[in-house]
Amino acid sequence: MSGVLDSARRTLAIEADALKAAEERLDGTFEQAVAAILAAQGRLVVTGMGKSGLIGRKIAATLSSTGTPSFFMHPAEGSHGDLGMVTGQDVVLAISSSGETQEVVALLPLLQRLNIPLVAMVGRTDSTLGRRADVVLDISVTTEACPMNLAPTASTTVTLALGDALAVALLEERGFTAEDFARFHPGGSLGKQLLLRISDLMHTGEGVPRVGADAPMREALLEMTAKRLGMTAVVDADHRLVGLITDGDLRRALDEEMDMHAVTAGEAMTPDPFTIGPDELAARGLQQMEDRAINGLLVVDEQGQVVGALNMHDFLRAGVI
Repeated sequence: MSGVLDSARRTLAIEADALKAAEERLDGTFEQAVAAILAAQGRLVVTGMGKSGLIGRKIAATLSSTGTPSFFMHPAEGSHGDLGMVTGQDVVLAISSSGETQEVVALLPLLQRLNIPLVAMVGRTDSTLGRRADVVLDISVTTEACPMNLAPTASTTVTLALGDALAVALLEERGFTAEDFARFHPGGSLGKQLLLRISDLMHTGEGVPRVGADAPMREALLEMTAKRLGMTAVVDADHRLVGLITDGDLRRALDEEMDMHAVTAGEAMTPDPFTIGPDELAARGLQQMEDRAINGLLVVDEQGQVVGALNMHDFLRAGVI
């Protein structure tokens, strides 16, 4: 099986060399491509056939998720009606290793008639597509990783990487932030980490376990059992937080054979517990819990009054973890 590893290493080496060569070719034309896309009032329309089309779909998806509205248009379908999706406010990114792909070349007169800017990724800059594009990005490779030099391998890797380079350059030029990314990915874990607030997860009102400092420990136990958060806040007469009782505190009280009727919550509590504000990011609250090795959080407002509570299960249910 040593031949298998040799083949894999050779493939990776060829593709790494191709990427290095593409990096060294970068010049002002890449800046022109970014400028053309930024100047468009509409969307970036990506097109390409075969393997180029598959790479184009991924490029369009990456661009859309990083602040550049994009979609993929199949060039064959473009000639049969889908070109109607393209407006004069758009810019087109056409991908073709040969630069002579029939379906892509057939679109060129139509795009020129609409006066739509054309950025091309081509392996031959002197091809039909290369000559007729407004901006040309060179995706040529010395050799494919395929031993027959036929299957698109190194060339598709270079194309994909150049698409990523465009996306990153564009998002930086637009000042695209992690918060912007989260808004485009509200269902993903990153979106939840960057959008959800403590107030979105916390239990409120009657769902918050709390007892007075003078309440007997038995009452604290009943409150913890009823609210099922593994803790209860201990508050003063103005509902300001003065301490916290957890499952661990109860176990210690039992181990020390404290009289649950005689000992008050104020005597058994942990004073000045860690708290968090309702407007803090849920992800920060989770990090604080992990750093402190605790399973629950009390939420207080600016006056120190308890307004919410949550535990690790709430983070799990919300998908923050």
